[in-house]
Amino acid sequence: MKHLTVREIVLCGLFIALITAGTFIRIPVGTDVYTLQFLFTLLAGLVLGARLGAVAVAAYVLLGLLGVPVFASGGGPAYVLRPTFGYLLAFILQAWFGGYYARRGAAVSYGRLLLANLGGMVIVYLIGIAWFYLVSNYVIAAPIPLWTAILYCGILQAPPDFLLCLAAAGIGLRCYRSGVWIVEEKHTALHKEVCA
Repeated sequence: MKHLTVREIVLCGLFIALITAGTFIRIPVGTDVYTLQFLFTLLAGLVLGARLGAVAVAAYVLLGLLGVPVFASGGGPAYVLRPTFGYLLAFILQAWFGGYYARRGAAVSYGRLLLANLGGMVIVYLIGIAWFYLVSNYVIAAPIPLWTAILYCGILQAPPDFLLCLAAAGIGLRCYRSGVWIVEEKHTALHKEVCA
């Protein structure tokens, strides 16, 4: 396993800070409140790549579980018993997938980054809704029908999350073109060619 460069360490730290900040940036929309946490986990995957993106998000989750108040409602190991903890776990896999898919094509494009984000969104919803349903029904004794969980945790959340996917693809492409992008070794030549 190769050692991290200073640049990679700094960027990972930056994204841990951005994800934390995004958790507390609340945007009221009607009766709901949305945060920018998902935007920054998407960007972590796109900018840092599969491995480092997942590492940065996992480090954020670990900090929260160790008691650092980086989650929306604080932190600590008991957070795993919250219905929404599944989303935090899913962000790790989402960042890995986004970084992996974004770098698999012949060239980086807005469309490829958007597809990477949408695929990640599906991953987050599948894991997040399943965790929400299971914990609500079998751990904290707050029964909820599966359809209700899908409606409130998926369908109603999809429009704003789709907008974040669009925004992250645009920001990610800008980062790629400006060189703020961790390039995996096999893609270094292509990156130099596109950015030249």
